[in-house]
Amino acid sequence: MSVNKVILIGRLGRDPEIRYTPSGTAVANFSVATSFKPKEGEEKTEWHRCVAFGRTAEVCGQYLHKGSQVYVEGRLQTRDWEDKDGNKRSTTEVLIERMQMLGSKGERDQAIAVNNGEDAFNKLPDDDVPF
Repeated sequence: MSVNKVILIGRLGRDPEIRYTPSGTAVANFSVATSFKPKEGEEKTEWHRCVAFGRTAEVCGQYLHKGSQVYVEGRLQTRDWEDKDGNKRSTTEVLIERMQMLGSKGERDQAIAVNNGEDAFNKLPDDDVPF
């Protein structure tokens, strides 16, 4: 048995970037910052790359912006590629399965909880994966 599960509550570092696969599936990329303060020392911030697909991506693009507080649930994926100069590159991302907007009362009044369901990443055909 194994588990690959990530839960984050943090704030977006910039507006989500939205694009579409050739078949029209929305893809949203954004970074979420989480912070902690050890018993001794200064607060430390970690940045997490996040990717959402389908309706979740559309909602992210419509309602999230730099500074938005968000809850995301998903799984980690590491992918490798070669850049245009032939250098090998790698990144680890959170593939979002569930997202909920958090924050002030005004933000919460507009909040929409989205469960990715049938739009989940693993339902896309290999030729539609946008990386």
